[in-house]
Amino acid sequence: MKLNFNIDYRTNWGESVYIVASIPQLGGGDEGSAVKMELDGVGVWTLSVDVPEGTPAFDYRYLVRHDNGYVRHEWGCAHRFVPGYDVNTFEIYDRWQEQPYDKPYYSSVFVDCINRRDHRDAPLSIHGGTLTINVDAPMVGSDEVLAICGDNMALGEWDPSHAVVMNDCNFPQWSVNIDFRELDLPFRYKFVILKKDTLQLLSWENGDNRLMNIIPEHKSSALVISGLRLNNSRPSWRGAGVAIPVFSVRSNDDFGVGDFYDLKLMVDWAVATGQKFLQILPINDTTMTHTWTDSYPYKANSTFALHPMFLRLSELGRLDDEGRQRYFDDLAKELNALPAVDYERVNNAKNEFTREIFKQEGAKTLGTLEFKEFVNNNESWLKPYAAFCLLRDKNGTAQFDRWGEYAVYDADKIERFVEDNRTDIDYVYYIQYHLDKQMREVHRYAGEHGVAFKGDIPIGISRDSADAWINPRLFNLDCQAGAPPDDFSVLGQNWGLPTYNWEEMSKDGFAWWKARFRKMSEYFDAYRIDHVLGFFRIWQIPMDAVHGLLGIFNPALPYTPDELRNNYDFWLDIDLQTTPFIMDYFLYDFFGEFTDEAKRRFLISVGYGRFKLRPEFDTQRKIVDYFAGEEKCDKNDRLCKALMGLVDEVLFIEDPYEKGKYHPRISAQFTYIYRSLTDYERWCFNRLYNDFYYHRHNDFWYGKAMWKLPPLIDSTTMLTCAEDLGMIPDCVPAVMSELQMLSLEIQRMPKDPAAEFGNTWTYPYLSVCTTSTHDMGGIRQWWEENRDVTQHYYNNMLHESGAAPRYAEPWVCDKIITLNLQSPSMLAIFPLQDWLSINGILRRENPHDELINIPANPRHYWRYRMHLTVEELLSASEFNGYLRDKIRSTGR
Repeated sequence: MKLNFNIDYRTNWGESVYIVASIPQLGGGDEGSAVKMELDGVGVWTLSVDVPEGTPAFDYRYLVRHDNGYVRHEWGCAHRFVPGYDVNTFEIYDRWQEQPYDKPYYSSVFVDCINRRDHRDAPLSIHGGTLTINVDAPMVGSDEVLAICGDNMALGEWDPSHAVVMNDCNFPQWSVNIDFRELDLPFRYKFVILKKDTLQLLSWENGDNRLMNIIPEHKSSALVISGLRLNNSRPSWRGAGVAIPVFSVRSNDDFGVGDFYDLKLMVDWAVATGQKFLQILPINDTTMTHTWTDSYPYKANSTFALHPMFLRLSELGRLDDEGRQRYFDDLAKELNALPAVDYERVNNAKNEFTREIFKQEGAKTLGTLEFKEFVNNNESWLKPYAAFCLLRDKNGTAQFDRWGEYAVYDADKIERFVEDNRTDIDYVYYIQYHLDKQMREVHRYAGEHGVAFKGDIPIGISRDSADAWINPRLFNLDCQAGAPPDDFSVLGQNWGLPTYNWEEMSKDGFAWWKARFRKMSEYFDAYRIDHVLGFFRIWQIPMDAVHGLLGIFNPALPYTPDELRNNYDFWLDIDLQTTPFIMDYFLYDFFGEFTDEAKRRFLISVGYGRFKLRPEFDTQRKIVDYFAGEEKCDKNDRLCKALMGLVDEVLFIEDPYEKGKYHPRISAQFTYIYRSLTDYERWCFNRLYNDFYYHRHNDFWYGKAMWKLPPLIDSTTMLTCAEDLGMIPDCVPAVMSELQMLSLEIQRMPKDPAAEFGNTWTYPYLSVCTTSTHDMGGIRQWWEENRDVTQHYYNNMLHESGAAPRYAEPWVCDKIITLNLQSPSMLAIFPLQDWLSINGILRRENPHDELINIPANPRHYWRYRMHLTVEELLSASEFNGYLRDKIRSTGR
């Protein structure tokens, strides 16, 4: 059987096109053995290969190699060859697959959810003498079909009511087989979208008529045209959704905290109101101390394991001991009646129950094929994670450097440890198996109802995590990640998480990241990359610092003293400007009435009114540790904060890797050392500062992001959304646009620094617009924070006259929600609190009780829960109908 491959590709000098497939004749799946094609002289590359009769279907790809070693790959899935019947020759005409202009439609959000096709056609049969046309069209709805219409009688003679409906077996690819004998070649044609049940015309595709002018060599050949894409003529799809953490959902069947099965009810509510997205916070296990401090969802002990807190216990069975079962039933009612999550009691009780049900039912589960398949498919992370959990509890700490002989991960040693502790290890497997089963079930349920799940990928991992224990080489454990100062925290944010060793990660093609993304794709259709700026550069803070102000960007291009002097006329005084600047004349501003005492206890005079910190207090970490052992009172709190503020009093920070090079300290303009400069020195410093933070790194960081992000994003078919708030370099929008990542738009946090508020009418289509995030108060709380801001918004954005209401009344919240729904953004996803804010009966009485997180507080207790149950929400038919009509009327 002969296969003739043809692809139109205009190469540059030194480039050649190759093809590789799983069959031996085309390299056996090894890219290094790809077969070079021949150029016909006019831009078409061809290759003929003979394969044995009976060769099964196989995937193949094209690639372009340059003489200098550069290799260019196609975007997306591989091409696929499907054998036919009684065909001696296949003439295959492909197109090079560039990233499509409408890439989001190819994500699992549309293919597997919104436009999912549950009852697909049987595969087409290819025979000699047939023309097969394949076209990608993921934007065709579940209740629609694609058809081909043209100037031949066999194609309806331009009458869409007689167009040939295409086959959706390989959706989002559509196919049609037409007998050559029924066609007059060449012919012109177009694709049309029809209603599935009535075949009513919905739209013609855009653009000129297509031309089919390829004449097959032999009438018995099978001619295959692939790689076409529908030119969609319909308006861009826009949808609405709701955001709520799983732990915050409240239902009648909960155990004091939201669980995975509650998401089914949230899906039902989304369907009832016409919403298409359900967004949640990270769901990975964060258990470190078995205390409420583990409630922080962005500090997981494993990027693969799910949190046991989210188990629906009733799905595991009931205890045979009726007294014990009654105890847990009563406890569930008690905990579920609380206004917020009691993290410790909930998790302790759930762990207690699962231990007992495991003793009773575990052996049955462990013996099932389904359980064994789960363990086998996840063993690479599951086994070390289970060992991590056991060692954490045996040693009373997650800090693995305190685990003695197990402080350094050794696979052979852990294998023996697992076997020696088989029962406890199996318990961990059992919990993760059921978590996986339940989350997959609710994800399947959501997809069947046309609701997409959007997950959250934290930018960091815990330094006391299974990931760091197993692969310490992948992380910089000698520093901390955080964020520069912003609206959330004037001191910057210190997350305490290690940064990534990207050079080491790149050695295996970012395998850890890809595995992490692929695991996420088992539960989600879309994801939010938390702090996407971290893929360009991360804010790296020394281990001895507490505030984020002493951080630097990594990677970065720090200044040399010569560069500062020659390019900016700024003469760096290393002793004065890189160590804490402490002068007598401003100490009262820090210490107030305790100034004299502070001088005696914590400072050393170095003459001329200047001081330095005593060695035992010369870092913020030393200061915090000292006051942790002192009496808790206002005085000590003032002294502690003042001393840490003095440590921040530097103008430059030396680079930790390139000694002798320096970073201007972030927000240095607010320091006393800056104020001590002459007017000209300040002008010079501002010039180098603005160049450093807003111009110097653009090309550099663009390259870093494009090195990391494409392989990670392309490792799954999930829709990529990004949290791109904060200090945004100019290169960020360019990268996000090129990769078609959805940005995050919040009206009260405009991307334009000159604007007070964002203009919802000018949001980019590839964006998610929202009214609030989990890191800020909702509409109602924000409305009460600053009367001047509220008044400006009321008059200038809502275009209302007069004085703004003191409180965000329902009609005000309604207008804000509507304004965002009307935006061009692909997605408008609002916190449940803000959806409810438009209804005076359903919304919570005190908006301050709806706060999920306070970013400036690293020890915030994450415990917010809905004040009503989802069942009550589902029964609010009038409200739900109002939302459904509002969403529909805004084109979502």
